[in-house]
Amino acid sequence: MTYSKNRPALGALVYFAGAISIGAYFTFAAVQGDYGLFRRAEIEVDAQKLEQELAALNAEVSSMENLTRRLSDDYLDLDLLDEQARDVLGLIRADEMVVR
Repeated sequence: MTYSKNRPALGALVYFAGAISIGAYFTFAAVQGDYGLFRRAEIEVDAQKLEQELAALNAEVSSMENLTRRLSDDYLDLDLLDEQARDVLGLIRADEMVVR
């Protein structure tokens, strides 16, 4: 009695299906997971935006430091003092006319 098998073994099919499934899962996780390629690209773009914002804030801080130094007791800029008095206190000189 000779018995001929034409079908592949069921265990081999299950093994290869599992291996392909696990490979597909890890490939998907490597591309779109929390630590994947797309997330890395998003983080790099966010980092560039934050660096630009930091540069703008540093420029604003240096401008404020300059104004503070110009109004300090050691160095007094009379033009800046006059400008601040006009803006904040609403002061005018005697020879000026105010038009509203």
